[in-house]
Amino acid sequence: MSVAGYQKSVPLHAYVAGVRDGDRAMLARAITLIESSRGEHVALAEELLQCLLPLTCNAIRVGITGVPGAGKSTAIDQLGINLIEQGHRVAVLAVDPTSTRSGGSILADKTRMARLAQSKSAFIRPSPTSGTLGGVARKTRETMALVEAAGFDVVLVETVGVGQSEFAVAGMVDFFLVLLLAGGGDEFQGIKRGIIEIADMIAITKADGDNSARAMKAASIYQGALAILTPTSPNWTPPVLTTSAQENRGLDELWACILEHRRIMQASGEFAARRGAQAVDWMRTLLQERLERVLRTDAEVQNRVQGLENEVRAGRLTPALAAGQLAALMGVR
Repeated sequence: MSVAGYQKSVPLHAYVAGVRDGDRAMLARAITLIESSRGEHVALAEELLQCLLPLTCNAIRVGITGVPGAGKSTAIDQLGINLIEQGHRVAVLAVDPTSTRSGGSILADKTRMARLAQSKSAFIRPSPTSGTLGGVARKTRETMALVEAAGFDVVLVETVGVGQSEFAVAGMVDFFLVLLLAGGGDEFQGIKRGIIEIADMIAITKADGDNSARAMKAASIYQGALAILTPTSPNWTPPVLTTSAQENRGLDELWACILEHRRIMQASGEFAARRGAQAVDWMRTLLQERLERVLRTDAEVQNRVQGLENEVRAGRLTPALAAGQLAALMGVR
């Protein structure tokens, strides 16, 4: 049976019960459902998320990014194992880049996080970006909601790398962690100032062996840089730590900082305000997707778009007037 046929054959109550019970196979199928762009699947996915909404607010959401070679997957693997040993259930949403030429993606995070992938208390979902702007999977927010409803109390979102994806992920998590490497003399190599400005913490990785001294020096430099930047919250000053996933050093301190950040944000009211703002942003994103779907699928609108594009291309119509006519056709003032 095809994926489309299978998804259609599973009723809503089966999805709800399966996800609530932590059925890993049903959770994976539910994620496949919400990633589908078929009209009937979209409607069923919306009902599913509404049913599971009360179960989606308690997990700790952490976004993790870093420069190439910083060892994101290795760090996540060790951090995840540590958290599982403490009694947590960990979900990792690893956003994989999609080739703009072939459309293919690597989806290899289960091999890079071998120990975590073998644990029954972990769930790793590699998702292709499918060309989405900034490298964030189209349904990352929805996937986060599903794994939370399935009982995973820690959700780690690994991004493709340094770029626009960082800003998108930072807008959907509670804590944003940037992993960096020491070396090369230029400690700002490969990292944009904007990324540092939205970081809730910076961790200098691979701080072991001969690299320990360089890691400590890099940490000092970044701490100085953060001191002259305006933090994202008046109640939190982003710390800079050194870590070694290979030797499992610094990761307990890293997690302690994440918990302290959560405590401070909840006490100040920022946590609830941020979660609320993220929900509204999610709504606006979905609205934009629906409008774009109409542009792609409505035959009358598509014909009109093509005609307006020809008029604009020929210089007979201004882009502003063309956009206004298209909006009017869609019932948008």
